[in-house]
Amino acid sequence: MASTYKTFVNNDVATTKTLLHEAIPLTGTIVSGTYYIVESETQTNIKRYSHGMFESVYDYPYLSSSANHIFDLTCGFSAQSHLSKSAADKGQAKKISIYNQMAQVLVGYDATGSIRRFDRDGDFTTNAEGNSGAKIDEAFFINYARLLTKDEVKKNSFRLKLYTHSAGGARGSALATFGDYLAGASYKTNSPAGEYAILYTGSGTPNADGSSGKGLIYYQAGVAVMTASIFTGVFAPNTSTGAGTGRKFSSVDACLTGSLITGSCEAFRNRWDDCDFNNTTELNSTVYFCRANHNEFNYSANPTYVSSSKIRVKNQSIDEPVSYITGIGLYSPDNELLAVAKVSEPLKKAPSTELTLRVRLDY
Repeated sequence: MASTYKTFVNNDVATTKTLLHEAIPLTGTIVSGTYYIVESETQTNIKRYSHGMFESVYDYPYLSSSANHIFDLTCGFSAQSHLSKSAADKGQAKKISIYNQMAQVLVGYDATGSIRRFDRDGDFTTNAEGNSGAKIDEAFFINYARLLTKDEVKKNSFRLKLYTHSAGGARGSALATFGDYLAGASYKTNSPAGEYAILYTGSGTPNADGSSGKGLIYYQAGVAVMTASIFTGVFAPNTSTGAGTGRKFSSVDACLTGSLITGSCEAFRNRWDDCDFNNTTELNSTVYFCRANHNEFNYSANPTYVSSSKIRVKNQSIDEPVSYITGIGLYSPDNELLAVAKVSEPLKKAPSTELTLRVRLDY
């Protein structure tokens, strides 16, 4: 325990912020294919739940201790969607509930207290409610695990490749890339979940009604919203091996209304080719400059520093007192030890020298 304390002044403390990025690739072989079992028509890295509201995707069979949760996948449509009028719908209430839950968290409420619908261009003031092209009423939701996104997804780094058309049960040949290409110059901030941007195909320019927007990426929430309208042709799980031939649907709308949520998610994963983005870790640091002036800390608090009232390191009475700094303690205002920093080797301190030691705390 120290017996001498020195108080920091404003010039002795500085704060910094560093953004660290990591590249995250999610290939289609992991999402749909690698762990597919033909006999049971199941994937061991896909975890389904009895409630049937979503499914979880892992990078390895989920029962293994080595498995890491990648993302949750679900789908739904709004009560204003034309699909909500379908009499053949399976689990309609769940799909509407999923849409409303995601919308109230990511989009929020309007002036009347009603849940807003997902908007293609993110500008709720310009698109009339009657313009069907302005809203995303049928959507797939990809909730990425925090293990991957960390503090947020880096802007202008999100790229999702999907097969948008299929004539049969296979993935198809029309491969499109959806990305937040314009997020480097502008992004939206009118979401209760933080910042988000519009997903476009290629590097296209948005139309006046936002109809070229195919989805949304919410950076801090780590959620991607894709409109179901991007898919054309047969919408079905992987049937290249002959499995699941009875579960083909003529369109994505037919799949959304004619299958449970897990069935639609399975078909969506079959269209998945690749997804890449950079995550962001915000590293905050406080730097303390610990200054030992020439007349400070020249005597050690170690009781062995003195023998018979004499300083051990002095041979003659005229010699300078000498101490060796081996560590620095940071204390609270009431002198409680909060942190300790160690130096690589003892530093000699005498009245003829001054030292400034830099201590950094990361959080």
